[in-house]
Amino acid sequence: RLLTLPTSPYPDQRPGTNGLRKKTHVFQSEKYYLHNFIQCIFSSIDLRDRQGSTMVVGGDGRYFNSTAIQVIVQMAAANGVGRVVIGQNGIMSTPAVSCVIRKIKAIGGIILTASHNPGGPDGDFGIKFNTASGGPAPEAVTNKIFQLSRTIEELAICPELRVDLGTIGKQSFDLENKFKPFTVEIVDPVESYANSLRNIFDFAVLKELLSGDNHIQIRLDAMHGVTGPYVKKILCEELGSPANSAINCAPLEDFGGGHPDPNLIYAADLVETMKSGQYDFGAAFDGDGERNMILGKHGFFVNPSDSVAVIAANIFCIPYFQHTGVRGFARSMPTSAALDMVARATKIQLYETPAGWRYFGSLMDAGRLSLCGEESFGTGSDYIREKDGLWAVLAWMSILAARRQSVEDIMTDHWRTYGRNYYTRFDYEEVDLDAAVEMMLDLELMISDRAFIGQVFTVGEKKYQVEAADNFEYSDPVDGTISRNQGLRIVFKGGSRIIFRLSVSDSFGATVRLYIDSYEKDINKLFQDPQVALAELVTIALQLSQIHERTGRRGPTVIT
Repeated sequence: RLLTLPTSPYPDQRPGTNGLRKKTHVFQSEKYYLHNFIQCIFSSIDLRDRQGSTMVVGGDGRYFNSTAIQVIVQMAAANGVGRVVIGQNGIMSTPAVSCVIRKIKAIGGIILTASHNPGGPDGDFGIKFNTASGGPAPEAVTNKIFQLSRTIEELAICPELRVDLGTIGKQSFDLENKFKPFTVEIVDPVESYANSLRNIFDFAVLKELLSGDNHIQIRLDAMHGVTGPYVKKILCEELGSPANSAINCAPLEDFGGGHPDPNLIYAADLVETMKSGQYDFGAAFDGDGERNMILGKHGFFVNPSDSVAVIAANIFCIPYFQHTGVRGFARSMPTSAALDMVARATKIQLYETPAGWRYFGSLMDAGRLSLCGEESFGTGSDYIREKDGLWAVLAWMSILAARRQSVEDIMTDHWRTYGRNYYTRFDYEEVDLDAAVEMMLDLELMISDRAFIGQVFTVGEKKYQVEAADNFEYSDPVDGTISRNQGLRIVFKGGSRIIFRLSVSDSFGATVRLYIDSYEKDINKLFQDPQVALAELVTIALQLSQIHERTGRRGPTVIT
């Protein structure tokens, strides 16, 4: 039975760069809150394109995942979709969804995730729409979804349709007034994605690295997110790493009560284990499998901005790039300029984009980009249109296998060759929104003044002269779209940068982020503690912004 039900709009369904994220109880308890947004996703696709099309659905396994999938399937059937492909038990990592969309030429996919945010009844839930390219919906599409959400009056659903998510295979449903049955296909969430990785990396070389005579010891933490089954199947079963080298591999609805965010704070257990020196390589993954943190022996931390630069400098250790060549590199504006140094040395085009993976997707679709990364622990390449934690780990392992050096030696060699970008990020979470907005406006006024350029700041022995300052805007080289207000930048002679960004989310309220990036090529100064090396620039940033006075905070909530 196909029903059309009346509904009323909600004013707050504007999707961000990562879809619509709210507290789980909002989706659960507000009448048709979930249904409305799903209807607007379907309505944003032209009816002719939607009719008989294929959609991919998957999630990171967080609380409310299965319930939401049943609703999506019921509404897909009522909205003319012909086939829905779903990961078994509703599980499929974000990179795997992107991969499957591209492989089966689906019209798009719906991913149920709030990425690295906590899950469970008191945690977060999110819905993200990816288009036929496999990447996050571009702004034009998310704007259309938002406009529809403000005027929606009815939704279409087949409320009696129930799908068995646990059994692999096809299920067919005859719908009234439809000539063809509606089909749901439950697939192994790992298989298609693993096949792609086999074509990118040399699995024989990796198997030798992980289980040959001189194999390395590794420790991988899936943080009870979606990557667990992928790590088990690909790294343990196929590449021969011992089963106990992978921990927290069972996806849990509340991520075991943890925060599935692979950084030094939330993956502290892994950091501690690595400090023992018994493992050569460590990595952690986030809730939906797109982010990664890389560690070396004794807990040596690889900054994500450095990670993408090392992969770029050693890119031909990965067979895929030997075949495709390298079309371009890209990083988000707040990411350190370490990648720029590699691009300059190799004469490969570098793009600097706003934060958000969809900006990379546009460049990849145009054949201009091969490798990209963000300071927020995301790395990826053009074989799909999402960042990909497991891809980054296999890329590092390919480099380890080719160079036969430790993670730390590879990193220090890199600094000696290209110089080092000391880098840190301070997050001031849940600050008063009005105070934060006012601070950003005052800062922008100050740095826009002509007299600001050329100004010299002296801290202790060091002098920093302002070379440029602006509110970053990006003109997409492919379609000319302009994205404004992407963050305040102060650039000093010699390449050091101070960046301020304000972001607002339902889960964390207003967050001010301060990024400090400082380039050092003096071989005698390559091995300082980043916080020590950056102390003067931090002092200048705090002085300019008056952030502690303006927000009433003594210091940042999180330092990366």
